[in-house]
Amino acid sequence: MKFLFSTLLAVASATLAVANPAWHGEESWLENRAIAEHVSPPRSISYHGKTPCKIPPHSPPRNKVCYVKSHNDSSTDDSPYILDALHQCNNGGHVVFKEGTKYLIGTALDLTFLEHIDIDIQSYILFTNDTDYWQANSFPFVFQNVTSFFKLGGNDVNIYGGGTVDGNGQVWYDLYAENIYILRPVLFGIDGLHNSTIKDLVLRYSPEYYHFIANSTNVVFDNINIAGASKSVNVAKNTDGWDTYRSSDIVIQNSVIVNGDDCVSFKPNSTNMLVQNLSCNGSHGISVGSLGQYEGEYDIVENVYVYNISMINASDGARIKVWPNIASAQSGDLQGGGGSGYVKNITYDTMSMANVDYAIEIYQCYGQKNLTLCLEYPSPLTITDIVLKDFTGQTSSKYAPQTSSFACSSTTACGNIVAQDIDVVSPGGQQDAYCLNVDNTLLDVNCTSTSLGFN
Repeated sequence: MKFLFSTLLAVASATLAVANPAWHGEESWLENRAIAEHVSPPRSISYHGKTPCKIPPHSPPRNKVCYVKSHNDSSTDDSPYILDALHQCNNGGHVVFKEGTKYLIGTALDLTFLEHIDIDIQSYILFTNDTDYWQANSFPFVFQNVTSFFKLGGNDVNIYGGGTVDGNGQVWYDLYAENIYILRPVLFGIDGLHNSTIKDLVLRYSPEYYHFIANSTNVVFDNINIAGASKSVNVAKNTDGWDTYRSSDIVIQNSVIVNGDDCVSFKPNSTNMLVQNLSCNGSHGISVGSLGQYEGEYDIVENVYVYNISMINASDGARIKVWPNIASAQSGDLQGGGGSGYVKNITYDTMSMANVDYAIEIYQCYGQKNLTLCLEYPSPLTITDIVLKDFTGQTSSKYAPQTSSFACSSTTACGNIVAQDIDVVSPGGQQDAYCLNVDNTLLDVNCTSTSLGFN
């Protein structure tokens, strides 16, 4: 063991000496050793359960270390220090946010230039509570008024380290209660990220979604801890764990999420997704959608596998939500309808439930309270080849005796929806489900024609 440590230390010292050729002698060796000891070693990612079709390639060795400076207080913006370190160590370096140090971010950061870089967050990072600045300067996306504190993109980017990123959400929860039209930044805004990993992080108090992943491919999220409830009477709303958009080959796994909206949501044009080994508490389920929101847009969600999920105190377990073919309003700041496309080849495999309102909810009337009007204008977006299997547990009493809802807006909109080995019961032991315009013979539930939960 002593020989192994000495060998590894020598390798680390030699690597750092390449990046700093002026270092030499005993004093420099000690400096190099101190630096090596403050760098988190990259941890390989393992896939317990299902293996993705594609995983990020192995990153080449990083040959330089950059430490991010900090004012280490709660009032001075450290953004210039952060940008400086990222630029210095881009293309082959390792950036360290040092343990025991506080960093404050008060500037919107465009980080889409990153290439072949490790970002080692051992510290506590906080975003400022200047809501006027962030509404004017955060980065806009083109979907549902999404904006972000920073925009992360590039190739071969690895972020890890065990530190905490805090969105300072309370001021946003209170402000949204006053004005639903404010633009709340997401904590991790990802745009054009490829062949990368984000793992071993603690995320707290995001103003809105914790992750919005757009225009990205081959990214793995592993061992992420998410939480951040409001400390006032104003609820933290729309705090999705992950939303994917125009992205493919995304893996989300081995994580704990305590939030107030979708645990994971596959937004338009999400393909080849694997989500596994999650504990979701307080969420709106693992959701496909919402889709069909924008008239003239063609939305696709295809080839999604969801495996081994624990769902507690949630509105839904497995959920597919589609807007009807008529203008509808879920809320004042969330309106839509009239889009087309398809949902295809979606599997929900092994899900345990406790106090979940609906174990399964598939509906094409999202945002439309009038069922008659929804059926009069059925969605042109089809839902086919859906498998839901090996569900266990108990629902809440909200829709009892119903435990699930399968509501399609026409007989041609849905096909081959299979629910098998569904052992989820209401508190009274029933297993009823509302079934509309679906093939009841493929559903391992007791179908009824009266909905107790249409919304």
